[in-house]
Amino acid sequence: MKREYIFIGPPGSGKGTQTIMLSREYKLPHIDTGALLRAEIASGSEIGERANERIKKGQLVPIEIVSEIIKNRLKEKDCENGFILDGYPRSLEQAKALDKIFEEIDGTTQTDRKVFYFDIAEDSLIERLVNRRTCPKCGEIFNLKTIKGDTPPLKPLKRGDSLFCPHCEAELTQRKDDTEEVAKARFETYFSETHPLIDLYSKRNLVCTIQADKDIKTVYAQLKKAVEKNGN
Repeated sequence: MKREYIFIGPPGSGKGTQTIMLSREYKLPHIDTGALLRAEIASGSEIGERANERIKKGQLVPIEIVSEIIKNRLKEKDCENGFILDGYPRSLEQAKALDKIFEEIDGTTQTDRKVFYFDIAEDSLIERLVNRRTCPKCGEIFNLKTIKGDTPPLKPLKRGDSLFCPHCEAELTQRKDDTEEVAKARFETYFSETHPLIDLYSKRNLVCTIQADKDIKTVYAQLKKAVEKNGN
């Protein structure tokens, strides 16, 4: 049965960490929408050029372009047995576009489709974001409070007052948007634009709620239990 997993949650909820872990264990491609769009632009493809033109003008990339990029990626051979969608859909309009993509790529194929909702309180989210540090070279993520990376028990290297990635030894940095003010704004945007998807998918009986304010191992245990529910 083809596994089609959609991850939804506010920025900093930890879904990125969990999608990577799940992708590794279940051998499912991790489709990161943001990374996919950047790669398409870097490739110089026709659709990438169209997207880049909008970005250069400070405009949002049209939904039809994003949908086309997603559809093309999901049609690739490594997605035949399933995939993990991270960062898409982010709105009801995108969810409607995704329904059409599923109709086109799946046909009569039996699917195990689940939507994993990472539920976390705003105060916990803000604390997590302001303490987040990232390796600018390999993308590994750490938290100054828990001092854990994406794959426990990975820890950063400490030299003086600075922290470095144990993978590539690049100095860890803080994203410009990982501040309390920006975090609150992103949380509000998420709830107005993305959170309505939970109601949509709940009506289809697809939502599996994950309590995301726990430690990485506990969250992953919840996730695996939800994945295996009903014997899928």
